[in-house]
Amino acid sequence: MPAKKAAAKKAPAAKAAVKKAAVKKAETKTAVAKAPRVRKTPAPPPKGSKAEVDALLKLIVGSLEDDKAEAVVTIDMEGKSSVADYMVICNGRSSRQVAAISEHLVERLGAAKRPPLGVSGQRAGDWVVIDAGDIIVHVFRPEVRTFYNLEKMWGLALPEGMGESIEETAAD
Repeated sequence: MPAKKAAAKKAPAAKAAVKKAAVKKAETKTAVAKAPRVRKTPAPPPKGSKAEVDALLKLIVGSLEDDKAEAVVTIDMEGKSSVADYMVICNGRSSRQVAAISEHLVERLGAAKRPPLGVSGQRAGDWVVIDAGDIIVHVFRPEVRTFYNLEKMWGLALPEGMGESIEETAAD
């Protein structure tokens, strides 16, 4: 009988331990529920200093020139738009070149620890838009660039020979 008495004395202690564990578990769930949620998408980087933006612009224009992009135009957007500081517009000779120019630019931006916030149109290769944060880059096929004429929207003319090259291509 002494064994039964010992077991009976242990039972309240075991019940108390189980109850204590249940309370602790409930407190943990409450603490987890109150924890702030973590953003799944990265927040856009803060606007860079003028020197950082100029260095980024130099990297972008250099990449476009290395890949033989044609008619590169840089538009200063300061005072015109709060979306970006600069817009760079260029074109490649074909869909394949447009895709290659944009792919190389994305790689170079990543290597410079400034991966683009978004890339659109790369698969089709007619018009690729790369959001590099402070700079928006448009890479076109010549026909598409002439059709949309983004330069006109910002008060500039198409680079010399752009409209002519399209007409010559159509005539051939």
